[in-house]
Amino acid sequence: MNTQMQDTVRKDWDTYFMDIAYMVSTRSRCPRRHVGAVLVQGKKLLGTAYNGAPMGVQDCLEAGCMISEEIEMKLVDGQEQLFKKQRCIRTIHAEQNLLLFTDRGDREGSTVYVTDQPCWTCANMLANSGIVEIVYHRAYPKDSDKVALLMKHKGIVFRCLDHFEPPAGAHMAVTT
Repeated sequence: MNTQMQDTVRKDWDTYFMDIAYMVSTRSRCPRRHVGAVLVQGKKLLGTAYNGAPMGVQDCLEAGCMISEEIEMKLVDGQEQLFKKQRCIRTIHAEQNLLLFTDRGDREGSTVYVTDQPCWTCANMLANSGIVEIVYHRAYPKDSDKVALLMKHKGIVFRCLDHFEPPAGAHMAVTT
């Protein structure tokens, strides 16, 4: 394909909206994970959000992460094993902010594009939000199995864009 033709080829809608989610994530000041989310109905962008501290409150870069540890039991090869999960509780997740700053009527029948697979709490909130599809890029292994099962049970399309390449300049901060 020659250079002139490459300049005229448009991105598909999934790539376009995921690019936007990644650019939104650049607003995050969380040193552990930058997450962006966008709400789309059809091909119309209805809202954007990123993870961060509540307005007017010091964020993780100013006050440090507020780590909470949880213990979860999982079955592995038929045996129960305990797993420790760490989460920063200083920030509101991108999906939560998206739900806070969009209207229920706009969410009915809509799609959420999010840079990272939702955690269990966000998945529960999205399951009750009226959306019909979640498209994400990066896996979140801590909750992935139970989140996928919830989405299947709710009939919400749950897709990973595993071959997606984030746009230049988008933050990729991720720690487990």
